Amino acid sequence: MSTERANKCIACSVTNCTHHCCDSDFCSLDRIQVGTHETDPTVDQCTDCQSFKMK
Repeated sequence: MSTERANKCIACSVTNCTHHCCDSDFCSLDRIQVGTHETDPTVDQCTDCQSFKMK
């Protein structure tokens, strides 16, 4: 997957992810998977980008 193709529909500031666009704060994936690590999420900190891959 090329990290040079910014998906303007997925804003992302996680620069140590392999899918992060090098020159802008966007993801290069066509879609992402969002999940949770909680049984009953109540705030945004309970959610995770499950498409994250460390560079």
